[in-house]
Amino acid sequence: MIKQIIDWSIRYRFMVIIITILLLVVGVFYAKGTTVDAIPDLSDVQVIIQADYPGQAPNIIEDQVTYPLTTAMLAVPGAELVRGISGFGVSYVYIIFKDGTDLYWARSRVLEYLSQISSKLPKQVQISLGPDATGVGWIYEYALIDKTNQHNLAELTSVQNWFLKFELQKVPGVSEVATIGGMVKQYQVVVDPDKLRAYALTLSQVKAAIEQGNSDGGGSVIEKGDAEYIIRSNGFIRSIADIQNIPVGIGSNGVAILIKDIARVQLGPQARRGIAELNGNGEVVGGVIVMRSGQNAMQTIDNVKSKLEQVKAGLPQGVEIVPTYDRSGLIGRAIDTLKDKLVEEFILVSLICILFLFHLRSALVIIISLPIGILMALVIMRLQGINANIMSLGGIAIAIGAMVDAAVVMVENVHKHLEKEEVNEQNRWEIIRKACYEVAPPLFYSLLIITFSFLPIFTLQAQEGKLFAPLAFTKTYSMATAALLSITLVPILMGWLIRGKIV
Repeated sequence: MIKQIIDWSIRYRFMVIIITILLLVVGVFYAKGTTVDAIPDLSDVQVIIQADYPGQAPNIIEDQVTYPLTTAMLAVPGAELVRGISGFGVSYVYIIFKDGTDLYWARSRVLEYLSQISSKLPKQVQISLGPDATGVGWIYEYALIDKTNQHNLAELTSVQNWFLKFELQKVPGVSEVATIGGMVKQYQVVVDPDKLRAYALTLSQVKAAIEQGNSDGGGSVIEKGDAEYIIRSNGFIRSIADIQNIPVGIGSNGVAILIKDIARVQLGPQARRGIAELNGNGEVVGGVIVMRSGQNAMQTIDNVKSKLEQVKAGLPQGVEIVPTYDRSGLIGRAIDTLKDKLVEEFILVSLICILFLFHLRSALVIIISLPIGILMALVIMRLQGINANIMSLGGIAIAIGAMVDAAVVMVENVHKHLEKEEVNEQNRWEIIRKACYEVAPPLFYSLLIITFSFLPIFTLQAQEGKLFAPLAFTKTYSMATAALLSITLVPILMGWLIRGKIV
């Protein structure tokens, strides 16, 4: 069969070249669009449920929220492990799915089961799904600072939550923009218990009065002349005075009891669970960019940086955005290191071929076939969804030496045949064919043996398998493409470059 492939390739060599050029074009296109990251994603396929139950103790959260959610999620198709964590006012449930499960299919299944269990939870519980990201989705972080001290921490938090967050969430590839530190401004009503007792009022009455006093009311319309006028009441709270003048009840003398009669209204911070500090210069407001699962980390970071440059014009005077974490530097250094090693290996292999063959055109056979094999491997990587990282590119780097073995042996064998016979345009291709017949089968099968030797790594399901699988995949693809090129393209290159002119 291998001899028939060699015959077909030599007979239709121009078609083989055309196919090779097409593969090169596709390879260059796919190589440019390959997702790039520093390390392979080792995280499990998981969906996170967050349930907020404000003010409740962890034991109440455990009994009324965490336990019902975890038992319901055990029945989700494909779920292998369910973990629940109960804290003050919040519950987290982690559903781990089988490897290879589509993340968005898993999220839709979790939503289906949540719809069944929601009615059995307390009414005050608010449930939401975590971002569609993985454990390595934290790709960029920044801080908001004001060196002029014109804006306090609460104002910087408002800029982050109501301006930057919405702008950055529109960036392609961004799953979530989380806020770190800061201070959320809050209207606080500090009730005086003695005055509350004196007016015979309860806290529930005060709460209900504030809720009812913070709403607009709509009426009908009236006609006046040739126009209609909408009737509505404005009730939204806009200042501390609006809260102070909300009536709570009627006193014994028929005078309305207002909030300011029984409580002190003030602006203050929401209860904080953490702070963010930068370089010992005091508190700042931080933002974390979380990348969507399966996206190109480098491209997403570039998109975020571009968006931050655009929104700087809309920031309050004196406010600056300071990057505090940028994974693109790590990605760039990792990729550049591997690129340098690939180039060094490429040059070294080429020099050794020239040194031992003492024939520049013969060395060109190896020099030309090597990048073609690498680009074909990148095409398969893209089709398999393998991103370019330190492990996957390392597989190509390891495979470079073995990829040229077949071409070197075939070139050397052709040299021996050409030394024994008189070469002319009539018999040159026949000599190439006979030389390839002798060594092509053992070379082809030896490359396949190396290729199949990495198959056991593909079956690993542990974290080690996830780590080393990209390396094994890319080395396997490289060796497979080298085996294919050795019996198709290499004989044609030898016929054109070793003796005579290109036909």
